[in-house]
Amino acid sequence: DTIQLGEDFPSRCAVLVDLDTRTVLAEKNADTVISPASMTKVLTVLVAAEHITEAELDDTFTMTIDITDYCYVNDCSVVGFELDEVVPVRELLYGTILPSGADAALALATYVAGSQEAFVELMNDKLEELGLSDTAHFTNCVGLYDEAHACTVTDMALILKAAMENDLC
Repeated sequence: DTIQLGEDFPSRCAVLVDLDTRTVLAEKNADTVISPASMTKVLTVLVAAEHITEAELDDTFTMTIDITDYCYVNDCSVVGFELDEVVPVRELLYGTILPSGADAALALATYVAGSQEAFVELMNDKLEELGLSDTAHFTNCVGLYDEAHACTVTDMALILKAAMENDLC
C-alpha cells in the first residue's frame, strides 16, 4: 500500500515511515544511496548523546585551531565559535543541530572520542548496531562530500528514529 511519489514530487529521494509500525507509507527512490550532507549531524548528535552523561552537559570544550581551520578550509557551515573560545558541551549539541555547525560537530567529536577519526568509528559502529551498515557508511561527522560517505533516505529515517528515542537528543 506504499504510495509511490512521482516526478511531480520535487525531491529525488524521499521516504515517509510510520515509526510505530515501521511501515513505509510513501517513497521515492528510498533505497537509492545518496550523500547525506548535513543530515550527517543527526548521527553525530546521537552518537555524542550516547557517550555524554547529563552531568557532562556543563563541561566545557576549548575551540582549537584544528577545528577552526578545518571549517574554514572546507567552507563548512558554522556556529561561529572562535579560536580558544570555551564552550559548554550543551551548546555544542545545540550548535551541531540548530545552525548545522561543523565547528560544534567537530568539537563534540573531539570531546567524546579525542578526534574526528575515532568518533567516525563510533558512528559506523552505531550504523552497524542499527542494522544499516550494508548501505550506510560515514567518513566524517559534519557531512562533507566523500564518495564513501553515504546512506539511503530509509537509513536516515531510522537514524532519526533512534535520535528521537534518545532522551538527550
